[in-house]
Amino acid sequence: MKKFDNYVSNLRVLEQADKEQLDNEFIISGIIDKFSIQFELGWKVLKELLTYEGSQSSATGSPRSVIKEAYAVYPFFDGDIWLNMLKERNDTAHIYDGNAAKILVNRILTEYIPQFVKLEKELIHLYKDILL
Repeated sequence: MKKFDNYVSNLRVLEQADKEQLDNEFIISGIIDKFSIQFELGWKVLKELLTYEGSQSSATGSPRSVIKEAYAVYPFFDGDIWLNMLKERNDTAHIYDGNAAKILVNRILTEYIPQFVKLEKELIHLYKDILL
């Protein structure tokens, strides 16, 4: 599945974020941008897999409805963290404060990247024949 391939490829780059100079505004901005892309790829992969499973609610195309449906379908899925990611992804266009950006990057490194990795592993476990 091409969307999942893109998800994994982008994630491999995002996982390297902790090795960068986290006091550099350009690097911080790049990490936030990569996070936004990763989030988009993640909910779209979920949407496609939920549709494959026959879910009608994922057909709306709304990230919020896809996240809520994924939470109901997949026991491993942390809907609260993904809803927080949605909010922060939506708010990234309004981050004008360097300190707020650093706080978001810290959350990306400590909370969000591990969730992206967890999703990758769990989806491979469930859908190996479809995804790989």
